[in-house]
Amino acid sequence: MKFRLEHANLSVRNTEAVTHFLQAAFPGFAVRSQGEDAQGRPWRHVGNETFYVALQSVPSAEVRTPYGNTPGMNHLGWEVDSVAALEARMEAAGYAPNLRVDSHPSRRRIYYYDPDGNDWEFVEYLTDDPNERNDYGDAG
Repeated sequence: MKFRLEHANLSVRNTEAVTHFLQAAFPGFAVRSQGEDAQGRPWRHVGNETFYVALQSVPSAEVRTPYGNTPGMNHLGWEVDSVAALEARMEAAGYAPNLRVDSHPSRRRIYYYDPDGNDWEFVEYLTDDPNERNDYGDAG
């Protein structure tokens, strides 16, 4: 049985601003498609040939706080080849990390908020050993 995430769908206030964030984090991501929904709100699909993030514009200024007291997604976790390379790209694009976790011997993690306050985790594994990669003795 095969499972693969085909896309994620996020409601955002500004598709252009979140597109900028995604393209800084994921070199090679491009606008696959875009348009307006039945209410005239812009939408955009940003990704590559196998995966994309669907962005749906919403007019609300209200922002959900990840890890707060409301249901919803706290973060999306992405495996990257190099946290250092990702950090350099994000810094060049004007983004600062909100959390860095380098205490585990088998992985490095860094987190960024996008322009709408959504949290994005990026993890670099330092081993191919599943037992070491999946050791959560450090609570994460």
